[in-house]
Amino acid sequence: MLTQEQVLDEFRAAGALLEGHFILSSGLHSPRYLQCARVLMDAARADRLCSTLAAKVRDAGFGQIDLVVSPAMGGVVVGYEMGRQLGVPAIFCERVEGTLTFRRGFDITPGARCLMVEDIVTTGLSSRECIEAINREGGTTIGAACLIDRSGGKADVGAKLVSLAQLEVPTFEATKLPPELAAIEAVKPGSRGLKS
Repeated sequence: MLTQEQVLDEFRAAGALLEGHFILSSGLHSPRYLQCARVLMDAARADRLCSTLAAKVRDAGFGQIDLVVSPAMGGVVVGYEMGRQLGVPAIFCERVEGTLTFRRGFDITPGARCLMVEDIVTTGLSSRECIEAINREGGTTIGAACLIDRSGGKADVGAKLVSLAQLEVPTFEATKLPPELAAIEAVKPGSRGLKS
């Protein structure tokens, strides 16, 4: 099992823990950004991270897991790897007209015990939206898991959350930036946008 520091070392080694001025998908600004796509592009690294996360999920007492469900885009790779680690199918939901929904023939058997899996949790919004999509399909969300909880344990995702590491990274509204952050050009590196 990897320690929190070893998890962060994996992110650093992959060039996935970035420093600068970033606009998050929530619209908030931050001096740090975690680019999970970079850490998960190495299958051996993804295996190390997700095997530790799967062990933590098993230890969390969620009981039987029938299905792993993730929000696209960030949760797709980690969700599929977690499905592999846990020996269950994995599906994802995607935004259609602003709402997370299932496409591509994905569905949930009513009563299926679902684990919601994300890459990074910041505010918990996309996690809650994914859980709402699970509920609409008749599934039962038994818990949630992520690689990094960057809320420092403060985000409410709508279920018990297990993470590999917790970071408390400050976030700021665009109108309330500290001078040192305002002096740096903002970049929107996530899946919902490019350089601002």
